[in-house]
Amino acid sequence: MAETRRLGDYRPWAFALTATRLAFRLDPDATLVRSDLHLRRAGPGPLVLDGGPGLITRALTIDGADIDPAHITLGDGRLTIDAAALPAGPFVFSAEVEIAPAANTALEGLYLSGGIYCTQCEAEGFRHITWYPDRPDVMAPFRVRIESDLPVLLSNGNPAAAGPAWAEWDDPWPKPAYLFALVAGDLAAASDRFVTRSGRDVALNVWVRPADVDRAGFALTSLKKAMRWDEDVYGREYDLDVFNIVAVDDFNMGAMENKGLNIFNARLVLASPETATDADYERIEAVIAHEYFHNWTGNRITCRDWFQLCLKEGLTVFRDQQFTSDMRSAAVKRIEDVVTLRARQFREDAGPLAHPPRPDHYQEINNFYTATVYEKGAEVIGMLKRLVGDDGYRAALDLYFDRHDGQACTIEDWLQVFQDATGRDLTQFKRWYTDAGTPRLRLAEDWDADAGRLTLRFAQSTPATPGQPDKPPRVIPIALGLISQNGDEVMATRVLEMTEAEQDWRFDGLGSRPVVSLLRGFSAPVTVQRQIGRDDRAVLLAHDTDPFARWQAGHDLAMESLAALAQGGESDPALSHALGGLLADAGQDPAFVALVLRLPSEDEIAAEIVTHGGVPDPDAVHRAREGLAAEIAARHAGVLGRIYAEMTVADPYAPDAAQSGARSLRLAALSLLSRIDGGDRARALWDKAGNMTERLGALAALVSLGAADAALDDMRAQFGANRLVMDKWFGVQVTAAPPATAVATARRLAARDDFDWQNPNRFRALVAGLAANPAAFHAADGSGYDFVADWLIRMDPVNPQIAARVSTVFETWTRHDAMRRDRARAALSRIAAAPGLSRNTAEMVSRILATGG
Repeated sequence: MAETRRLGDYRPWAFALTATRLAFRLDPDATLVRSDLHLRRAGPGPLVLDGGPGLITRALTIDGADIDPAHITLGDGRLTIDAAALPAGPFVFSAEVEIAPAANTALEGLYLSGGIYCTQCEAEGFRHITWYPDRPDVMAPFRVRIESDLPVLLSNGNPAAAGPAWAEWDDPWPKPAYLFALVAGDLAAASDRFVTRSGRDVALNVWVRPADVDRAGFALTSLKKAMRWDEDVYGREYDLDVFNIVAVDDFNMGAMENKGLNIFNARLVLASPETATDADYERIEAVIAHEYFHNWTGNRITCRDWFQLCLKEGLTVFRDQQFTSDMRSAAVKRIEDVVTLRARQFREDAGPLAHPPRPDHYQEINNFYTATVYEKGAEVIGMLKRLVGDDGYRAALDLYFDRHDGQACTIEDWLQVFQDATGRDLTQFKRWYTDAGTPRLRLAEDWDADAGRLTLRFAQSTPATPGQPDKPPRVIPIALGLISQNGDEVMATRVLEMTEAEQDWRFDGLGSRPVVSLLRGFSAPVTVQRQIGRDDRAVLLAHDTDPFARWQAGHDLAMESLAALAQGGESDPALSHALGGLLADAGQDPAFVALVLRLPSEDEIAAEIVTHGGVPDPDAVHRAREGLAAEIAARHAGVLGRIYAEMTVADPYAPDAAQSGARSLRLAALSLLSRIDGGDRARALWDKAGNMTERLGALAALVSLGAADAALDDMRAQFGANRLVMDKWFGVQVTAAPPATAVATARRLAARDDFDWQNPNRFRALVAGLAANPAAFHAADGSGYDFVADWLIRMDPVNPQIAARVSTVFETWTRHDAMRRDRARAALSRIAAAPGLSRNTAEMVSRILATGG
């Protein structure tokens, strides 16, 4: 049984680490690492250091003298040196160890990726490099020496010295071990410079394989935008002489914010119109910004312990969302963020993996890099900003940076800053950090025509989640407006602060009953239950001044029809009528119209059926969604065809908001029209597409029709040597495939020589890609479950982090019928019984299985 770590057990480390000196002599099979830790006692107890099983310890000394073995205890990943062996004053502990980067398939610590040495130390990867206090509250400046005949040798901070086959780097800013980075390889850089507002001249480099330099320019431009934005909006200036980004092929995460040396999954750096989609470009821009923003919210101020992970991640996600909103369309960005939140985090909150943004216990911290920590953590920041206002938020952030620079902090520190800056009591608000689950907000309306008064009665409740059966009320900011039946705005946005389980608000002086535009801007991460007629929803879709509430009205109309169709009912013609009015309005933002045309996902439809006490049939849900899409296409074929033609974007290609919006609407129209034209437009677009956005959109349409063989062969012939495009090639064949053929397709693809399953991107593209096709993954014969389980069992001993993360695709298994539950349980039980199952995957699977009784 793995050790459970608890928030309440936190104790400061018994020593102060004043400096860290590291020396690496790189070798694929036997890298030598020397570490010198400059220490002084800060409290009672022995010296306890963390280390992984791959360390071969060659020497341990204090102030240059060997340590008596009688004072050394090794076990359970810890090195303990008795207090009796330690000097009373400052001393230097040194270790010499040997590690094998080439054998490190888990991609934690120091490993090789296609001939490039690379590190990943968050959360607890540094212990796989040497003996160290591998905890985020132990911070020190680092001096690093790298010895290798490779041409590029990089580490954190500023270059300090170099010679033939060696380089030294100095990072003057104290940092925890999880922010350490080292890269060595045959690399080339796209380079530029940035002058900060105080005049510091910063060298910028995006390091990639030499053949990829021509695809690194957009990442470099995005970095400069992020640096300027952080100065302008948050007053944060960069603090080193160089900022390096490195792209590697094999990486468990998207990217890592190591101080001054960000390491990225190559898919979030490399882009050209021929190989990357509009979504890829936007994602690259956002993640480049996210990791750069961590320089202050995560690096200069970090977490006291890993329970506080949402402190750095939620805040930095919120900052990157603000950045993208400013760079692109704020309205579209907000809707897309909500779609992502509901698809990932609401699902997490409703299942066996539910946990608060700040959990109070865990077994494996890598399992808590979740949508709750990141996306819900960002929503909590957004609510806080909404409650204190823009000026209060800026005053609190300025105080946060001034008060806590160079410290490892807690959620309590963060909230105290807001209380001190604004005078607000945030005791109740803190429940958003400590309580799991998505609150349910119920609205009942009472209209008094004689008095011209509308009374809104709100009630809130939060369902039980594992380990938290009862949830007291939270502070819920409810942004709403009032719209007349003819579309005029009767009341502009007002934010109500709900603090009780039930509360009423009255609105007087109204000439007629208005339509309530509720939860504008998605002002709180809650689900809403209200009685509202289709005509009122149509009014909101046609006239609401808040883009999110307007989109939500269309989404709700579609959801009602889809849930009814999936359970044997009929669709509501109100949706088609409302869409007709929207499509006829030539003044609409194309990206917004594309979002409205995107029907709720099959997973959303299933969740809606469960919410109302039903048992979703994945096959019926799939048929309902396909049927409604075909119905909409048939009723609006003329206008959709016109939109498809008019939204053609002339060269040259640009991944900006205007062009991306036009392409998104064009492809939304294509997706619908392909249901009724047999794929003719998709074939024609494939033949002439000049960019990957249109090429992949056409390919997905053809795959869904089972008519993509020629296009797939063509794509493989053109891009077979491009790793990232081939990930798309693998993924689209299972995510867009008809459910009846998807599992067989996945098996066929998994048998290919170019299915490099140990590469996390390729594994996710195929295995997680199949799970993203719900009717295929939840196939009644259990074949989808078996395929995923087989590959998780194979991946776990090689890369436990990836296996554990992909295992979350099973989290909704209990909401289906008895036959599917039995087959899912059998697949999960096989994973749980696999010999030598990692702590990572064992924790996730046991939690998922526990909900099945």
